[in-house]
Amino acid sequence: MSTALVPVLPYIFVLAFGLIVGSFLNVCIFRIPEGGIPFSEPRSHCPQCNAQIAWYDNIPVASYIVLTGKCRACKASISIRYPLVELASGMFALACAVNFGFTWAALVYYLLIATLLVITFIDLDHMIIPNIITLPGIPIGIAASFLLPELSLAQSLIGVAVGGGGLFAVSELFYLLRKKEGMGMGDVKLLGMLGAFFGVKGVLFTIMAGAFVGTFVGLILIPLNRSKGLDLRIPFGPFLASGAIVYIFWGEFLIYKYLEYARGGF
Repeated sequence: MSTALVPVLPYIFVLAFGLIVGSFLNVCIFRIPEGGIPFSEPRSHCPQCNAQIAWYDNIPVASYIVLTGKCRACKASISIRYPLVELASGMFALACAVNFGFTWAALVYYLLIATLLVITFIDLDHMIIPNIITLPGIPIGIAASFLLPELSLAQSLIGVAVGGGGLFAVSELFYLLRKKEGMGMGDVKLLGMLGAFFGVKGVLFTIMAGAFVGTFVGLILIPLNRSKGLDLRIPFGPFLASGAIVYIFWGEFLIYKYLEYARGGF
């Protein structure tokens, strides 16, 4: 084996691992809102003809390409979302390995991103963020503080209080003033989970980044849908997820640049 290939092999395995996890994420996205457990029966099957999907047709990304995006049995179209989720999972796994090395932090952040991918697509499809994901995610995030060198147990606990408790108070105040919900409880629980992984600084960054992206997208989509006579509801979970991912890879750099700018460093 060429010595030049040896340093690349671990990253190839990481990419393959991420692609395989991505296939499982697709199962979670489909089954969790239906009340199913991803590990349970039945096996993966075509939603159109109910034919079971053979293992060789379940290879991440590759099977979709070989089958040209169609079921082998009935030729019904397969959503391109499936390979995109698998590819996103694989690329994020690779990005975590490149950015954080082969460390516990890389694994923790990748698994968090994988969870956020599931939350994003479930929220887009059903306008919910399942408790089965966020509530266990809070103690898991607190436990992860022992594996993340930049996060202490105290910071994690305060992050939960600020992310979940603070936003719950804001949501309740908004309801008292406007008599309508400003933020769903699913979003509040998600922020509590992210606070456990990030601490106060990270969860505040996530809220700001998510609000910025959400406002930008809303300014584009809402007028377009109103012109068509549609009342568009946009879930906030995907924007919080995107803000969290930005924080994982670029948060410290962006915060430093912002503080430098605030001090007149530019």
